[in-house]
Amino acid sequence: MGKKKTNIVVIGGGTGLSTLLRGLKKYTFDITAIVTVADDGGSSGRLRDDYDIPPPGDIRNVIAALSDAEPLVEQMFQYRFSQSVDLGGHSLGNLMLTALTDITGDFSHAISEMSKVLKVHGKVLPAANKKVTLFAELVDGSIIAGESKIPNAHLPIKRVFLEPDDVKPLPEAIRAIHSADIILIGPGSLYTSIIPNLLVKGIGKAVIEAKGRKIYICNLMTQKGETIKYSAADHVKAINVHLGTPCLDAILVNNYELPLPIQENYKEENAEPVEVDIEGLEQLGLEIIKKDIATIHSGVVRHESTHIADWLNEYAPKFLGK
Repeated sequence: MGKKKTNIVVIGGGTGLSTLLRGLKKYTFDITAIVTVADDGGSSGRLRDDYDIPPPGDIRNVIAALSDAEPLVEQMFQYRFSQSVDLGGHSLGNLMLTALTDITGDFSHAISEMSKVLKVHGKVLPAANKKVTLFAELVDGSIIAGESKIPNAHLPIKRVFLEPDDVKPLPEAIRAIHSADIILIGPGSLYTSIIPNLLVKGIGKAVIEAKGRKIYICNLMTQKGETIKYSAADHVKAINVHLGTPCLDAILVNNYELPLPIQENYKEENAEPVEVDIEGLEQLGLEIIKKDIATIHSGVVRHESTHIADWLNEYAPKFLGK
């Protein structure tokens, strides 16, 4: 009998999620990615409004990240039109997912069919199968409507919420969470990529109830308009507040000191490395895992997906069969 694969559910969105998945697919993990559908900007936003569907952009990036198709096919799927007035800004993958949704009448079915075409390593599921809008309430009580506008907030965020607030998750997503050995939350923008998934009521409830090990992959940098001056513990507290109860078991934080010139560049964007406040995290009852998980590409700080995947491959067997 072969060795049991580790069931891993990854919940998130944005660049952070697709970066992480490129590393994880190199191992024999059984991967389910649950992807945010709160985006309303750019090509995704236009298709969302024109076709009344969830935005395809984050899903497209995750399909590409988990694809075992030929590099040229993946490149074509990610191709963005730039010379056309009508097509300007749209990526071919977004248009294909929209066309498949229109043909089949079901967004999740379109994702499933596209995943077959691109030989996806694992499952890609939207957090919700219908269009939703993300709102942020700021500390002064004012409300910002739309995911793409939230990063422009001039005051700290008190909470975010979805409308409609009773949107249902896919039963398949709930099953995946309940049967997961490990649930990875993040990396990604806290209020616009991670928490929106957990606000889909069935998903938040399933994560709380799940027996698998729940690990938050902490962001490397704070984000203007979302998490200015947030420590690692502040990120966890925001997740707890939106879930209504603490449920995380562990946090993976960066142990790599970013070069000063890089830190200076980020200061201009009102961002800085997330402070790892050990005492605050211990008070939250978390296992703190410190690893060298950052890399720098063209002056931009990103998670080093290979390092995270290597660590997870060593860490996971402790929780198999529990």
